Amino acid sequence: MPDREPHEQLLADAIEDPREYPRRPFVGVGVVVFRQDTVLLIRRSNPPRAGEWSLPGGAQHLGETVRQTAVREVKEETGVTIVEPQFLEVIDAIIPDEQGRTRYHYTLIDFWAEWRAGDLSAADDAQHAEWVAFSRLVSLDLWSKTVEVIQTARRQRRAQSSGRK
Repeated sequence: MPDREPHEQLLADAIEDPREYPRRPFVGVGVVVFRQDTVLLIRRSNPPRAGEWSLPGGAQHLGETVRQTAVREVKEETGVTIVEPQFLEVIDAIIPDEQGRTRYHYTLIDFWAEWRAGDLSAADDAQHAEWVAFSRLVSLDLWSKTVEVIQTARRQRRAQSSGRK
């Protein structure tokens, strides 16, 4: 069998490297999307954290920048358009199984952005999408890192707004 072309090998490697018990970390991008005094949240359809509230986002594609991933994933999962996502932080999400083996490993790159257009329509990895008032966040049992990221994004948003005045 002849050697594979580099792009064919990358595709084969991706197919052979499942998300559960992977051979390498996956790059995921999440976005805190603001619309006035609300934040966009989704209920995840797939593991890890299936059924839980989360930020819209997903896996980076080959040849795509992380900012392009942010814009694409928000649009795919929610129907919402954002522009100019602003960097927040990088989070290591390493989830072990009962034996201590790495079941999931994601390097999550988080951004924040303002809603620009679009009506909510959950799709792709989102079973539900909703604009949530900040006062309701506590009642949703969010992952603690998600709450921290939203709080950081709110501070950056306020700082940016006050710098424009």
